[in-house]
Amino acid sequence: MTTTAEQLQSAIEQRAARVGVVGLGYVGLPLVRASIAAGYATLGFDVDPRKIERLAKGESYIKHVPSEWIASCLKEGRFEPTADMSRLGEADVILICVPTPLTESRDPDLSYVEATARMAAATLRPGQLVVLESTTYPGTTRNVLLPILAEKGLQPGGDFFLAYSPEREDPGNPQHSANSIPKVVGGLDETSLKLADAFYSRVVVQTVPVSSVEVAEACKILENTYRAVNIALVNELKVLLSRMHIDVWEVIDAAKTKPFGFQAFYPGPGLGGHCIPIDPFYLTWVARKHGLSTRFIELAGEVNANMPHYVIGRVFEALNAAGKPLKGSKVCLLGAAYKKDVDDPRESPTFRLMELLQEHGAEVSYNDPHIPRLPAMRSFDVPPLESRPLTPEFLAEQDCILICTDHSAYDWDYVVQHARCVIDTRNAARDVTQGREKVWKA
Repeated sequence: MTTTAEQLQSAIEQRAARVGVVGLGYVGLPLVRASIAAGYATLGFDVDPRKIERLAKGESYIKHVPSEWIASCLKEGRFEPTADMSRLGEADVILICVPTPLTESRDPDLSYVEATARMAAATLRPGQLVVLESTTYPGTTRNVLLPILAEKGLQPGGDFFLAYSPEREDPGNPQHSANSIPKVVGGLDETSLKLADAFYSRVVVQTVPVSSVEVAEACKILENTYRAVNIALVNELKVLLSRMHIDVWEVIDAAKTKPFGFQAFYPGPGLGGHCIPIDPFYLTWVARKHGLSTRFIELAGEVNANMPHYVIGRVFEALNAAGKPLKGSKVCLLGAAYKKDVDDPRESPTFRLMELLQEHGAEVSYNDPHIPRLPAMRSFDVPPLESRPLTPEFLAEQDCILICTDHSAYDWDYVVQHARCVIDTRNAARDVTQGREKVWKA
């Protein structure tokens, strides 16, 4: 007699399994694309009706997922977006890609994960594989997700299967798409691991099976904490070396010529994106639960969180040198996205810089070729602004141009030529030769 696991295994191998992706943001929508490319008909779930409406029209809201591709998949019946969570029971493989933000007290906010788990539990049936992809602390899959899914009496590892596979996305990097990045996979039990590995091995270039869901969860936290700590190091060095009149970017360029033992990280105006500014605090929270402190990680978080204040200090210095107070000055911020050449504004330090500038009475505007209008954000008080065209007249009217994100679309020679003063947090104007006296590094 064929077991439930064997039936699901066969459906996965034959591409007959139907995939459901919950959360159609910067992680979920590329994952939908990778699943469809692997031959799986895919349902896309999201509680935001605006996203579903746009997708149903064949429109993309993420730069690196083309509208033409969405329209083609809809027409061919390979993709169906829906806000109807009662249809989760139709999916054989459910991939959860919902946000895991922090509360105001910097504790993990698992409300989105828990809500999704309850919706999945309401329609859970034998033969389904549920995989959490949202970044979280070790123990979430076993201690938070599992009890909710098992409430109705279905047995994990026999009736349904549970795994964790952390998302790995690098938006704006064409060399790394969802299906070209190796995938770490951890299962609640041996059968769950086998099924999750069977699915992902058909979707991505390589799978990396590990011994437990906790190892997979800790892996993702390590990856992002590693980046946060090293960025904090170069941010702290930037402040020190600036006071010593040494260019930190030149120092990093020199150091990275060493072919071993060094990896280049670069300073900036603060941390952005949904992972690096948030995930280390998941680790510090779980450490406190175990009676330990993570002083090194917390210090890195403190350094990175203070960088917007350092940048504003440099704005003060530059304006003072021109005999201007910050209050009443016109400041245009270039780049609202958290990183170069993407349309993703999540946790962008630009928003914190805007808050600080407005607190000091500055008249704030912005430009971003990828973000025509500032969206509402959970963590920031965002003004209702639209991207301003960078005409020579507009640039000349500004008391200060603050470079927050070094998009490739910007012509830095043009910006510096027409601006009165430029604060460069990204070393974006490094090759500008004319008007260098206007450029202040921050």
